Amino acid sequence: MRKILLVLVLSVLKLCPANAQGNWELKTDKDGIKVYVSQVTESKIKAIKVECDVNATASQLVALIMDVNTATGWVYHLKSCSLLKQVSPSGLYYYAEVNLPWPAENRDFVGHLTVTQNPDTKVVTIDGPSEQGMVPIKTGIVRITNSFGKWVITPTGTNKINVQYTILVDPGGSIPSWLVNMFAIQGPLQIFRNMKLQLQRPVYKNIGIAFVNNEP
Repeated sequence: MRKILLVLVLSVLKLCPANAQGNWELKTDKDGIKVYVSQVTESKIKAIKVECDVNATASQLVALIMDVNTATGWVYHLKSCSLLKQVSPSGLYYYAEVNLPWPAENRDFVGHLTVTQNPDTKVVTIDGPSEQGMVPIKTGIVRITNSFGKWVITPTGTNKINVQYTILVDPGGSIPSWLVNMFAIQGPLQIFRNMKLQLQRPVYKNIGIAFVNNEP
């Protein structure tokens, strides 16, 4: 059974809008966090979109997402995450392993994060598809080879942003339906709840990034 597993959001991970049909169905709306699903053309896998408003700057969220070594502190069921290569101030490669309950095997992947900003709209986009290679396949862990995701961060006011995250993941192997459902609903909610908490930490409070303009 090849199903979507949202937990692999780290970083994760982000290109669905181009592939989704655009007919997003709202599945849950809690704590100001909305989770949608959408059928993908010529695929049995559904894309997932998460959206919420956050009291933070674009720089704060970019800093949090790019700080991959601390991702286990807020990404749902993430067992480990480590930087592989910093290719530029706005781009990096990382390795992550996702912890899944028995009887499913853990999943892992290599992700590539790239940050860009529209100079006119100030909208920040973080793309992070999975990449092949760089880390040998490990015994007992299923390697994710098809993962696409995107963060879209839109300034809406002083220290206020709208955040949209879309994700499409084929985790491979066999995964029980109850586990798919758990990650599809609980995963995005918990990630965004944790994200809001992390952004309140002193290390991110007044952070600035040279390549991100925080003006709304």
